[in-house]
Amino acid sequence: MTASHFLQSTSELCRRTFLQQAGIGVGAAALTSLLGGGEALADRAMAIRDGHFPARTKNVIYMFMAGGPSQLELFSPKPVLNQFHGKTPPAEMMEGRRFAFLPNDAKLLGTNRKFSRWGECGMDISSVLPFHRRIADEVCWLRAVATNVFNHGPAKLFMNTGFQAPGRPSLGSWVTYGLGSESENLPGFVVLQSGPRGPRAGNTLWSSGFLPTSFQGVPFRSRGNPILNLSNPPGISRESQQDFTDTVGKLNSLRFAEIRDPEIQTRIEAYETAFAMQIAAPELTQLENETQSTLDLYGAIPGGASFANNCLLARRMVERGVRFVQLYHTDWDHHGGKGADLDTALDTVCREVDQAATALVLDLKQRGLLDDTLVIWGGEFGRTPMGEPRETTGRDHHVDAFTMWLAGGGLQAGHIHGATDELGFGPTDGRVHVHDLHATMLHLLGLDHKQLTFRFQGRDFRLTDVHGELVTEILS
Repeated sequence: MTASHFLQSTSELCRRTFLQQAGIGVGAAALTSLLGGGEALADRAMAIRDGHFPARTKNVIYMFMAGGPSQLELFSPKPVLNQFHGKTPPAEMMEGRRFAFLPNDAKLLGTNRKFSRWGECGMDISSVLPFHRRIADEVCWLRAVATNVFNHGPAKLFMNTGFQAPGRPSLGSWVTYGLGSESENLPGFVVLQSGPRGPRAGNTLWSSGFLPTSFQGVPFRSRGNPILNLSNPPGISRESQQDFTDTVGKLNSLRFAEIRDPEIQTRIEAYETAFAMQIAAPELTQLENETQSTLDLYGAIPGGASFANNCLLARRMVERGVRFVQLYHTDWDHHGGKGADLDTALDTVCREVDQAATALVLDLKQRGLLDDTLVIWGGEFGRTPMGEPRETTGRDHHVDAFTMWLAGGGLQAGHIHGATDELGFGPTDGRVHVHDLHATMLHLLGLDHKQLTFRFQGRDFRLTDVHGELVTEILS
């Protein structure tokens, strides 16, 4: 049965309504007619909304290094730690600290990595990240980031949602809830993954929680159709699909007008976006349309699946108005043991991300997009000054002080914020808690973290809960 025949079999009321709506598409157009115009457009989940004050940046690319990169091998040389390698750490530095796997007699672990200072800012960067030296003065370095949670899944949730248990909206969901998205043909919040496996905690990391599901992250594949079953099966023309999609959209619109369930609106917009994506999404992933010099800059190979390809896709997405793109790359979990050591395994994962992460910043700047795009690089926590007693070199999870970097409009480029003690246990200056980081990120997007709220089960929730202070020192 065609969609037109289906319409004829509906009730007389539906038939008259549909005839009156002839020529009007799904989503905003159908709701505009049914609900009286402007009210419907305001109801669209991804309609562009103003922030609380003028924004310094408008899009986000968040490169999440899942597993916890070791700041002591990458960004924080500690000569004193090397000097006391193999010694028991001072008791006062261990007091009150908790670790995931360390025994009570864990010993201090120096590093064999070589560091040099780069850029006018003099940032310490390890030889294992040779490309990063090119952006030493382009990014803002946070050397004393702190979190609350020392196990992977809960810590990833805390970094992505501000809470250590599932059920809260992710950062990308809060941002699209607050601002909507400029893209009409792609989702407002897209997730790209690379590495040997997905991140612990899985899709709860990009869940919309109690926000309407229109705001949840949409995972894309980096080659082929970005979403499975995006193409029509044989025998289904675009015209017949449009006929069917219009019909379903109109039925959903009638139901939405009656009960105002936001999940019905989500379904309407999902049909509409999916229909538009059938043309927009395949073009998005055609990296062969990029120049060879651009592909070489990233180390991207068209048709492949890699962090490099995902970084290039992320740039292409923000060019097309996608509000929030999150890249997850595993595996940075270097406890020691086979395939998880701070020697060859760390070398491998650094090679996978170093060039492309650097290229993303340089490419955005060259194209005039960096001022409008907030770029973030970091994991859920760092690594301990003590080593784990395993067959190869490794470190445990460390929540008190680790390194991240940010770039984009509104930030001080080439600025080093924060410092840690001579062994790397904790901050001596410029501590930035996860809630502070979230508050500052929202501020750059024109959102006040105290005003961006959603009422659920009788209380107003926000990304930063009852915490968070702006890190004004890093703002330009």
